[in-house]
Amino acid sequence: MTTVVLADDEALLRKALAALLPLEGGITVLAEAEDGDSAVQATLHHGPDVLVVDLEMPGVDGLGAVAAIRRERPDQVVLMLTRHARPGVLRKALKLGVQGFVSKSADPAHIASVVAALAEGGRWIDSDVSALAVLDDCPLTDREADVLRETREGYSVADIAARLHLAEGTVRNYLSNTMQKTQTRTRHEAARYARDRGWL
Repeated sequence: MTTVVLADDEALLRKALAALLPLEGGITVLAEAEDGDSAVQATLHHGPDVLVVDLEMPGVDGLGAVAAIRRERPDQVVLMLTRHARPGVLRKALKLGVQGFVSKSADPAHIASVVAALAEGGRWIDSDVSALAVLDDCPLTDREADVLRETREGYSVADIAARLHLAEGTVRNYLSNTMQKTQTRTRHEAARYARDRGWL
């Protein structure tokens, strides 16, 4: 029997998967979560064989939830569901060690088979998703992306410098670079531009 925590903010889809996955055989849904924070709590509390998590959720998104969970449970197996597989997001998920990536439009029987494969130590990335994963269209360096993530959170240049242990002048240089690379006028526009393209 494979145990699962199912995290998705779309209640209809989450409830449908919770009902259908056990019908495919050998899967027990231990808990459901409707956002990233509750996904972290449920996973740490129940310790499922596989966390099935939506990429885009309110509050802490799927990637943020996975990162938080892995700090406590570094071996947690994760299957990520998405509607829009953007290259930057895929790369970040793979760096986090996500073992599976499946479209949210996939048949529940397919999702169940992937869950079973991951629980046995396998990996699975749908072919249409993996095709995007090999693209590398992000011009930002890792540090430039870090600075833009902090900008998205609303921090000032001084705050960003303190949080990332950088000089304020260095932060301004990174921000200037990102605005040039994204052809935007402000750091906030650059952050939105990068987020929309899955670079953050």
